[in-house]
Amino acid sequence: MQRESMEFDVVIVGAGPAGLSAAIRLMQLGAEAGEEVSVCLVEKGSEVGAHILSGAILAPKSLNELLPDWQSMGAPVTTPVTSDEYYMLTSAKARIALPRLIIPRPIHNKGNYAISLGNLCRWLGEQAEEMGVNVFPGFAATEVLYNDDGSVKGVATGDMGIGKDGAPKDTHEPGYELHAKYTLFGEGCRGHLGKQLMAMFGLRDNSATQHYAIGIKELWDIDPAKHEPGRILHTLGWPLGRLTGATGGSFLYHLDGNQVSLGLIVDLSYANPHLSPFDEMQRWKHHPLIAGFLEGGTRVSYGARAIVKGGLQALPKLTVPGAALIGDDAGFLNVLKVKGSHTAMKSGMLGAESVFAALQRGETGTEVDIQQRFEASWLHDELQSSRNAGPAWHKLGIFFGSAYSFAEQLIGGKTPWTLKDPVPDHATLKPAADAPSIDYPKPDGKLSFDKLSSVFLSNTNHEEDQPCHLTLADPEVPIRDNLPRFDEPAQRYCPAGVYEVVQENGSPRFQINAQNCVHCKTCDIKDPAQNINWVAPEGAGGPNYPNM
Repeated sequence: MQRESMEFDVVIVGAGPAGLSAAIRLMQLGAEAGEEVSVCLVEKGSEVGAHILSGAILAPKSLNELLPDWQSMGAPVTTPVTSDEYYMLTSAKARIALPRLIIPRPIHNKGNYAISLGNLCRWLGEQAEEMGVNVFPGFAATEVLYNDDGSVKGVATGDMGIGKDGAPKDTHEPGYELHAKYTLFGEGCRGHLGKQLMAMFGLRDNSATQHYAIGIKELWDIDPAKHEPGRILHTLGWPLGRLTGATGGSFLYHLDGNQVSLGLIVDLSYANPHLSPFDEMQRWKHHPLIAGFLEGGTRVSYGARAIVKGGLQALPKLTVPGAALIGDDAGFLNVLKVKGSHTAMKSGMLGAESVFAALQRGETGTEVDIQQRFEASWLHDELQSSRNAGPAWHKLGIFFGSAYSFAEQLIGGKTPWTLKDPVPDHATLKPAADAPSIDYPKPDGKLSFDKLSSVFLSNTNHEEDQPCHLTLADPEVPIRDNLPRFDEPAQRYCPAGVYEVVQENGSPRFQINAQNCVHCKTCDIKDPAQNINWVAPEGAGGPNYPNM
């Protein structure tokens, strides 16, 4: 069967905060100019918001710009931050409360909101549809399409109903070609089409090394007597430290409805191949500071995702002919502020404005001016002032790196230098024989749990009879190279139990349980051989996160 095609002015890949903000801004600009703009937003999740996972504390700056009447419109942003606490966990039981005076000002949360980013995206999706955006959930963009002159023509969605053997099944339906004058890529962290554009057009040639973290999150219903809407806690230190060789931090946010969201963020620059971010998260929940909130409560959801955290100096070039990168496809997270939703939204708005200006000039397939708009915006200024926080943590560790960031923020981040860490995250592992082993306690089923019961709470589902979306460049590498050198770390860095080394006829075999995948992209980033390439599975597959 041949693929049908549809024509639009703009195609947007990914219904995250960046893609949704871009879609809404395009419709606003069209209405203001009295011009009709056709916009298609394609999303691989089963619904808008299904794959969205974040802490999240929202700085409402971008939302104020995009939809100034968001409160009267009923946006699910209703829990203002009421208290802001910071702790250094010094051991499994001890802690030190950190006074606000020593916390860099960008981290302070006065005026911010504790939210579910997934629910905010669902609401933004409703606004976009009401404005006339064509929203297509359940369709995974799997291919970039090009015009004869090399400019981006749009994307194609993947076929449905393809078996593991690559042959069409009885349920086969071909994908669609979505043609556009301009395409905005907002797939999220480590987007696989964005990766292709970066490689083909050399978008990273003049950028510093990109860095990532993995964030693991749970949602709990807790005892109402322990619940304080808007109370938020951030912690540093234990359980990360000497044995793990890892930096990172953790959070616990009181939402509304007697729920808390909590999680651990582990920088993927860690060195010890025995480290399991998932198990560190389970260990962390037993600290008295955290356990005191959770005891007697019920875990209701679980998820994980990678986070782009290289900062301003690691941003790629944002444009190619006919297309631009927005949101986490490029990496606009403010690491020091520990926030990326407002920055993603602003990048989407800038992308929309640059594309609309090109459309008004009658252009098609050119390079739009998002780069110039970004450099003239408050978004650039914000990232500029915090650009050294991530590299400082990598080079100096959490304690001294935080001290450096505090000192730098006393002058507004206006130091005349820019720090960089040139070692990519996949190249930081020590040989397993040279790294201390880590003993992870057995989960108790009350505060700590195993991976499979956790994945169950993510509502993850994939059609089992489909090609594996976790592709290996060389199937021999995991057992031949990674197992003897690093004890095959995929068994531990994956937070969903996707990768296993099993014994078969007395020999080890690398097993991929792709149906467990929560689309976090950690394997694509941390595999020391860069042998794993994550590609989009059949549309609507993956997690279905509620209230995350």
